[in-house]
Amino acid sequence: MSPLKTKRFLLAYLTLAALAFGQPQQAAASTADEWQNLFDGKTLKGWKRLAGTADYKVENGAIVGTTVMNSGNTFLVTEKEYGDFQLELDLMIESTVSNSGVQTRSHFNTPGFENKVYGRQVEVDPSARSWSGGIYDEARRQWLYPLDLHPQAKPLFKVGQYNHIKVECIGNEMKTWINDKPVAYVVDPVDPKGFIGLQVHGITTKEQEGKKVYFKNIKIKTTNLKPSAFPADIYVVNFVPNYLTDYEKQHGWKLLFDGKNPSSWRSAKAATFPAQGWKTTDGTLTVLSSEGKEAANGGDIVTKEQYKAFDLSFEFKLSPGANSGVKYFVTLDEKTQGSAIGLEYQVLDDALHPDAKLGRDGNRTLASLYDLKKADKNPRFIHPIGEWNVGRVIVYPDNRVEHYLNGAKVLEYVRGSQEFRDLVAQSKYKVWPNFGEAAAGHILLQDHGNLVSFRSIKIKELK
Repeated sequence: MSPLKTKRFLLAYLTLAALAFGQPQQAAASTADEWQNLFDGKTLKGWKRLAGTADYKVENGAIVGTTVMNSGNTFLVTEKEYGDFQLELDLMIESTVSNSGVQTRSHFNTPGFENKVYGRQVEVDPSARSWSGGIYDEARRQWLYPLDLHPQAKPLFKVGQYNHIKVECIGNEMKTWINDKPVAYVVDPVDPKGFIGLQVHGITTKEQEGKKVYFKNIKIKTTNLKPSAFPADIYVVNFVPNYLTDYEKQHGWKLLFDGKNPSSWRSAKAATFPAQGWKTTDGTLTVLSSEGKEAANGGDIVTKEQYKAFDLSFEFKLSPGANSGVKYFVTLDEKTQGSAIGLEYQVLDDALHPDAKLGRDGNRTLASLYDLKKADKNPRFIHPIGEWNVGRVIVYPDNRVEHYLNGAKVLEYVRGSQEFRDLVAQSKYKVWPNFGEAAAGHILLQDHGNLVSFRSIKIKELK
């Protein structure tokens, strides 16, 4: 070979070698921000079982969890912890008597949670309730986002076939999707990181024994994350006090209390805010105790604005034996000695305050439409006295009204309907013509003489 040919050959060889050795480096750089598989389709490498005794095996490219009699909840969890991430997987549950879920940013066996897995879970609920995709706080606060808050999402999960689940945890925000449809949205400042887990629910009956849950195509992305759009107008459960996300603002929510200044409120009997009886401190709006004397200290406060159709959400915290209320369609036209009248979401310590036993059929208990209709409450949705509860009232433009307590719908009625008027005719409000049927009214926080705190009061007007 001539010197010239030799030189050309060496140049070509070095060029090809550089390309060959350079490509893996470029590929590594380009894939560093891509999705990573958490399951290799063959083994349980990178996972470990915690808490219960349910069985996990790999079969035909899927992790298969099988229920075991008298086992508590069992979890197959990642050995690694994750902070911000987007997680996707396919999940199938074969029976409506089973239950499962996907843990996010979760923990195990810390003080107070001995031998327990705890943390936020994407619920898989094939029962008639159909709350799959909702968010449950395993072994701790229980339901954070039941699908009463988004009933349109209930049919999304299908039993007996694989469902695609997507979970996004970025900062304080957690969002879920089932089969590419948005389901739940929670803003929660706890647990910035933790493991991911696959649940087989504990069982106690023969009917539930041996039921299987299948997990496959489990992948995660942890870098270059951008929040995914939530196209639907979905209610946000927001546990950051007195704060609205950009999503909430874009969809019309406004704070009625910013945690510092009660500028949206005034006395029910004056144009200014009460000089005594109420205080704003530590991000709360608190009515002070006057030994149970109704409206005898600061008196009720009302919004400066009036509202027609709206979605109202608020947190409240009761002291032992306390009584208060959140009223709506308050016109202030009626002359009363104590509190102003209006439709009332009852705020009450049912166990200690005697009002819970008055009225008719429990219609003066917590979250009820006071003196008119009882709230149908599951005890697990009632937070203890001294802890925060979330109340919600929706008044639709067609006069349908709903009350919620900690995400669960507890009653509904229609303003102005015959049923409604029949209830009024049997109540203390029968002396007021057209009670509760005003076209618009103020929102009111009641001074019933007991220490009660409010925060995160937000409203959205409905068109």
